[in-house]
Amino acid sequence: MHSSALLLIVVAAGIAEGRGLPAAGTPAAQFWEEALPGTPMPRVIAELVQKGIDNSPLNERYAAPHFSACGKPSSSEEAEAATGIFFHEAQAREGSVMTVSLPPAAVPAFLPRDVAEKVPFANLTGVLATFNIAPGSTEATKAGQTLCGCRAAPLAGEHKACATSLEGTVWAATRMLGTTASGRVWVAASEVPRDGLPRQAYVVSAVAALHGDRHVGCHDEPFPYAVFHCHTAQSSTRAYEITLSSLRGRGPAVSMVALCHRDTSNWNPAHPAFEMLGTQPGGAPVCHFMPYANLVFGVKA
Repeated sequence: MHSSALLLIVVAAGIAEGRGLPAAGTPAAQFWEEALPGTPMPRVIAELVQKGIDNSPLNERYAAPHFSACGKPSSSEEAEAATGIFFHEAQAREGSVMTVSLPPAAVPAFLPRDVAEKVPFANLTGVLATFNIAPGSTEATKAGQTLCGCRAAPLAGEHKACATSLEGTVWAATRMLGTTASGRVWVAASEVPRDGLPRQAYVVSAVAALHGDRHVGCHDEPFPYAVFHCHTAQSSTRAYEITLSSLRGRGPAVSMVALCHRDTSNWNPAHPAFEMLGTQPGGAPVCHFMPYANLVFGVKA
């Protein structure tokens, strides 16, 4: 049977399980509870898991590419991706004001693991055929960039892996942290609206430091279904949960997860963070917010 037909059959069967967040009996929810007891699944992740059960992934479209050694985004895409995400660690304090913006997210659904394992992930031709994507199209180019980035060697001091399911993402992160013991790992995600944040001034109304000085960040990559690139930083990191409130009282407060990189001496001088923050490699720590559905993992104290 053609893999695309298999996908449609599995998804159609899953519709009967109902809509909303994943039920306790779903394999993904059961796995999460066993691997991360006491850590609720972030709402945004739960939505992507249920979306993969309820809806066909064949019509998904995804966001602009992330920065990658396998292909540089256009200058306009690069500027859009960087604007409003980076900030100085000194701003991670109550009462601080910062200008933040996040574009709308288009993260595709997590396929159930047994379905994702049947997709020929490493074979671009097979992926395009499975999802009826025309070779040479924008979608095909972005998918190819993702595969190229996943195959690229890690940077010095970095560990990395690409995962094609929620279970695979958790496994990759826990292995990089050096522990697979149940209950030892925490995970957090920004509770940012899927339609992004408008560019405006926000005041920091609360800050909480998260455990550890070494973390794993897992970022969605452009692909027909959810593929997450997980990696450790080249140096020690700090993680925070930061609550932002509109300085003008427009919209509800949002809870954002952020990572601060303490040593940037090995970063590319052309990294957009340096231009945005007016700093340079080896200067002050560089912090960035985690966009919609991106995850940060750490080890509990």
